[in-house]
Amino acid sequence: MRPNIKIDVPRLTGELERLARFSDAEAPAVTRVLFTDQDLKARSYLRRLCADAGLAVREDPAGNLFARWVGSEPHLPALGTGSHTDAIPFSGMYDGTVGVLGGLEAIRALQQSGWQPRRSIELLLFTSEEPTRFGVGCVGSRLLSGSLAPEAAAALKDQQGATFDDVRRGAGCRGELTEVRLRDGYYAAFVELHIEQGPLLERDGIPIGAVTAIAAPAALRVRLEGEGGHAGAVLMPQRHDPLCAAAETVLAVEKAAKDSGRLDTVATTGICQVHPGACNSIPSRVILEIDIRDTDLAARDRAVAQIRQAIAQSTTRRELRAEVEILNADPPATAAPAIVNAIQTACRELNLACQPMVSRAYHDALFMARICPTSMIFIPCRAGVSHRPDEYSSPEAIGHGVAVLALTLAELDNAIA
Repeated sequence: MRPNIKIDVPRLTGELERLARFSDAEAPAVTRVLFTDQDLKARSYLRRLCADAGLAVREDPAGNLFARWVGSEPHLPALGTGSHTDAIPFSGMYDGTVGVLGGLEAIRALQQSGWQPRRSIELLLFTSEEPTRFGVGCVGSRLLSGSLAPEAAAALKDQQGATFDDVRRGAGCRGELTEVRLRDGYYAAFVELHIEQGPLLERDGIPIGAVTAIAAPAALRVRLEGEGGHAGAVLMPQRHDPLCAAAETVLAVEKAAKDSGRLDTVATTGICQVHPGACNSIPSRVILEIDIRDTDLAARDRAVAQIRQAIAQSTTRRELRAEVEILNADPPATAAPAIVNAIQTACRELNLACQPMVSRAYHDALFMARICPTSMIFIPCRAGVSHRPDEYSSPEAIGHGVAVLALTLAELDNAIA
């Protein structure tokens, strides 16, 4: 039986607005950092909503939340959906939250239609998708997929020196991180609903994007050391200024992306820390952090190699010392064709246009793709803006995305043997 889906958009919009009020920043900005008081209040609110929907709620030792609608054949691998609710400082109210509350609304709509799944359908709230507190993104999904060793996760530290292990225990998470990884075959498929965080769907007037690939970043930390001194006393021929090499590196990062010949290669220098940071002092040390990403692993790694070569050439010429640290280099993911097909089928049933597209931002789905077939559903956001207080996706766009998610889950339940 095909479910007759009716999405309660006013209810969902109200829940998104209520969730946004759990924030350490004044509205319309949202700041909700992992395991802070506001994050814990938001989690408690979500638990109540899931319990009210009759879902069985559990939390693992890393703080990942699971809310399960038990199917008629509960021994079968489940269908998963969900996203995150932590928010970087002074961001918006739709990033991640649409996938969590929208996932809950998709389940409620399926329940209210009278449709009964064979497979259990499980909503996930992932821990620490944003790297704000511990410097690493997607901690929860990395642990669930076995992409991050428990001991490495436990030792992560925030800016105050508190470890992830201490903080999660202080937040009430019980058990050991060695228990977090999901057993083989836990999920038959995973689908994440998310705002696009880009301008393409809105620009082209298309309500739904079916994600075919997810780009993954390589992150570099570059430490450049030279000789500081008085800005007036050291003559130019005697200088070994690491900030000059840093400037050349920033331009080399841009050039590496542009030279790739691929639109999907992007590279950014997002951090530049200069010591001692005085106008009348020649810098003695500069630290850069660089993000390079692509949906094609070979193309991304060629860009990384080009950047490293440029750093070596600049520092050799300027007689500086350089240290390049690879913070992470995750492989990109290809979406499962069966899930993309299910998304497209759902769009046809709802008479919604659907555009295959890649995700240039990375999400928890990137790591879920390592353990089960995975894809994402994108909806438009105004002007492609995200991670800002003016981030916005309309109630109509959200309603379309939730309806597509609900029918996609139903289609997968029918299609997977």
